[in-house]
Formats: sequence, C-alpha cells, structure tokens
Amino acid sequence: MPKAVALTRVAEPVSAISKIFLLASLAIATASAQVVTVPSTPQVGSSNPVTAEPLVPRPVTKPCVVPLLTNAAFENFNGSPLTYTPPAACPGPWAKVVLTADFTVTAGRQFDRSAWFYLGDTNIFYGTTAEPRAALSPSWHIERDLTDLTALFKTPQTGLASIGNVVDSTYTGIIYASASLEFYPASWRAPAPVTPDIVVPISSGNGPVTLNTTTDQATATLNLPRNVEKVYLDVISQSQIGDEFWYLCVPTAVAGELETCGNTAFRETEISIDGKPAGVAPVYPWIFTGGLDPYLWEPITGVQTLDFKPYRVDLTPFAGLLGDGSQHTVAVSVFNANGYFLSTGNMLVYTDHGSREVNGGVLSNTLSAAPTPEVTQNLSTDATGTTTGTVNVGSNRTFSITGYVNTSHGRIETTVAQKVDFLSAQRFDVNVANGPELQNLVQTSTVDSETTTRDGFLVEKVSKHISFPLTLDYAFINNPDGTFTQTVSSNQQDLHTDAKSLNSFSIFQSNSQEQVVSKDVLQFDANFNVTAPGVGSSSASYRSNDSLGDCYSRSLTAADQKLTSVTDGKGCHDHDHWF
Repeated sequence: MPKAVALTRVAEPVSAISKIFLLASLAIATASAQVVTVPSTPQVGSSNPVTAEPLVPRPVTKPCVVPLLTNAAFENFNGSPLTYTPPAACPGPWAKVVLTADFTVTAGRQFDRSAWFYLGDTNIFYGTTAEPRAALSPSWHIERDLTDLTALFKTPQTGLASIGNVVDSTYTGIIYASASLEFYPASWRAPAPVTPDIVVPISSGNGPVTLNTTTDQATATLNLPRNVEKVYLDVISQSQIGDEFWYLCVPTAVAGELETCGNTAFRETEISIDGKPAGVAPVYPWIFTGGLDPYLWEPITGVQTLDFKPYRVDLTPFAGLLGDGSQHTVAVSVFNANGYFLSTGNMLVYTDHGSREVNGGVLSNTLSAAPTPEVTQNLSTDATGTTTGTVNVGSNRTFSITGYVNTSHGRIETTVAQKVDFLSAQRFDVNVANGPELQNLVQTSTVDSETTTRDGFLVEKVSKHISFPLTLDYAFINNPDGTFTQTVSSNQQDLHTDAKSLNSFSIFQSNSQEQVVSKDVLQFDANFNVTAPGVGSSSASYRSNDSLGDCYSRSLTAADQKLTSVTDGKGCHDHDHWF
C-alpha cells in the first residue's frame, strides 16, 4: 500500500503529482474554453478557486492598459510570447504599475501546473494553477504590484508566459490565460514613488533556475554603475518533485521506514556575493491545489498558492562593494535542496542621482556560510513492523551586516540585523505493510529583522517580524473490511508586522494576518479507488491594518467544495483607500 497519496509522484517536468483517487475517479473530457472574468467579490455557492487575500490598491487616476496575453492556450511546454510597448498615452511618471491576469482550465483531468511570466529575463509573475474536475472548469484572478519594476517598463520588451502543460488522451485540461499591465499616471493625490533605477534579473532566460542540491546556484553577473546607494533582492524558491513536500521530510537514513522524503524537513534560501554569505530567505511551505488531497483546496486555496509573494532581502550593506566598478557575482542557492527547487530573483538597485561616483564598503559581516541545523529523533520499531516516535529539526541563526556609502548627501551607514529561527516537530505511527500510517507536523519559521540607517544625525530603523506557522495531520487507515480512509487537516498562516521609526519616534506601523484551515476525509475501496468526493470543510481569513488608518478584512468558509460564506470589513471602520 502506498504511503500518503500526496507523496506518490510521476516523472513529469513540472509540479506533477500522482494522486490515486484523482486518476481513478475523474472522467476524461475534452473542451475548448475562453478565459472567464472572475467577480471581485467571491460568490457563495461557487466552486471556483478563491482566496481571502486583498487585491492591489489603486490610485484614483485612470490607467492606461497594455495587454500582454489574450486568451492564450497552454497545452504544452512551449509557452506563449509576450510583447510589450510602453503606453504612449501614459508616458510616466507612474504612481502605480499593476499586473492583472485571469486563468481558466477546461473541465477534465489535469495536474496543478507552475506558471510564470517574464519580460526580458525579469520575472513579473510566479504561481501555480488550479486543478479541474470532470465537471468543474475553474477560473481565477491574480494581481501583482509591479511598481518597483518601473525601470523595466520604460523600454519595449519581449518575453514569455509559461504554464508547462501536458494535454493528451489522459490529461485533458487545457489552461487559458489573459494578462495586462495597468499604468496609473502620477497626480498630486498619488505622486510617483521613488523606484529602483536598475533591475537585474537572476533567472535562466525566460524562466527560473533549477536547483537540485545544496551546491547548485542561480547566478547573475553584475557590472553596476559607480553610484550605487541601495540594493534589494526579491527572491522566490519553489519546491517541486522530490522537494514538493519538503516540510514532511526526515533524515534520509529513516526515510524508508517512515515512507516519506529525505534530507530532513529544513530548507533555506542562501544569498551570496562573490562567494561570501550576504543574506538569508526562508522557504515558504506553499501547498499546491493538488497537494495532500485536492479536495482540501476546493474552493479555498492554500496561502499564496496561485500567486507567490517574493521575499525581499536587504543587500544595502553591500552597495559600496557592488558599485566599486568591478564585476561581481550574486548567487542564490537552497540549503538541503533534494531534487528539486526552482528559483528566480530580481535585484533592485537604487543609485545616487546627485553623483556619478560614490565609494564605500562592508564594515562587518557575521553571517555564516551555511546553517547548522540540529536533528533529534526518538524512533522505535516493534515486532509488527510498526515504527513510532518523533523526528525534530531546528535551525537558529543570528547575524549582523554593516556597510556604508559616501554619497552626494553625506555618508550613509546601514546595518541589517536578523534572527532566523526554524523548528519542525513530527510524530509518526507507521506500518509499511499493514498500516496505520499517521504523520503529524508542527512547523514554525520566523524572521525578526531590524535595518538601521544612519544618515548624519538621522537614524531610521525598520523592524520586521515574519512568521510562517504550519500544522499538518495526516492519517491513512486500513479498515477491517479491506477499505481505506484518509484524513488530512492543514493549518497555514502567514504573519507580518512592520514598524518604522526616525530618531526613536514611531512614524509607521502595520501588520497582516492570513490563515487557511482545511480538513477532508476520503474513502477508498480495496483497490484504492475513491468511492466518493471529499466531505471536507475549510476557512480562510485575511486582516491587515496600519497606522495611517488603512484596514482590510475578509473571512471565507466552505464545505463540500463550495463557498458557503463571505464576510468583509469585520473589525475595520473603513475600507481600503489610497494614500
């Protein structure tokens, strides 16, 4: 008997997960489709993918809209070309640039697929798709704030939209997508923000870079101007194939008896400059719409499942080094990658507009070259072949990096101090031959950071707390009559708190809290055919507020693959607005 249905795979190049019940129960269907526009307010009774996450807030100015894709079909791995020309009617400056995209998958049989859009070699969207059913053709909408990529949009670009897909007599779902860029002219109410002057992609042409092991790297060679003042890296590391369920992995030596993946349940994205450590990014435990049990994610998807949010690494202490006139190499890797991750990033470079040349350097750097996770396990196997016990893995890193630049407006010294903590605690009760198979996970991943910028007598501090808690309970039980029961419950959270102060006076605070809770039960016959759809329930909530008075709140509930309630604005005195 196979272990967790979700951990059985087929050899396909993109996020293809073999689900026994999906292959056994979905009817084969072929159809053609047009992209369906999804209402901005979720519809009670609908089975369309839905999330509580907010849309991108917009200025009140009328945008110029530049289409990138119109009902493009994705039925292979060739992708669809993108051609961009700056909007003549909105030459800039822009208060905001927003990507909007709508997707539809025809009813039938299909896996979840990875989706990414690139202009030039720069990533402008990364996510995954929803799985269809024989009688469900799901449609969904995503939006991405691309204002920080303004420099990219000042000149014509070509690129590629990729949703690698297999369509044949077995896998019949065709994916369709439309996408546009919205350019909002600046006004007195919505002035143009200061945006990066240079965007440097870390990619493999029009796609992400494959990282199969800890030593594999995605790299970019930099030849930056001599007046670099600030630098950030927006990075995404997506787990796939053998790494898709990395958060359920264990040490390789016991992976066989526990029927799960190896290399432990710890992964971390590492950033280096010229081979020396420069930053750390946690790996978010995204769960795709086919993960663990597809019925868990109908209609409420997991956190960020359809639209990954990049993690921003502050590399400003290295501005003086990167702008010294020499060539430099920035690299991204994933510690414990185990076949495989896909990674991509955009470097955002700000220059000193008052000087053609600045000088500076790195004053101190206590970041170690690699984490040193600690593994503890307490397992025992009895005479029946049942293995029980616990496996834990934890990592704790505290570091500080300081650098400076002498700019046209004085010496600026930047210190990035971070505490990065990770802990995975798993409990097992597994019998390879006869069941039961129980696996419980409680995982916490947190980053506490403080960036201190000294500019003369001004001292600005930006503090951030980011947390990704995940709790999973999985059970696959052999029933006395020869049938099987699978029960899965999941609790995902994404928590952010931000604060900014100037000379110890608070000038801004914000926080956001997202949570998705799902549970489903599946019944299988003796041949592992699912005998009925899942009978699960789920809920999602997203709430954010800040010291400027902005507030957003949405709560969703669902049962038996349909949305049952939508509650907006709870706890907010006003709706989102533009500042």
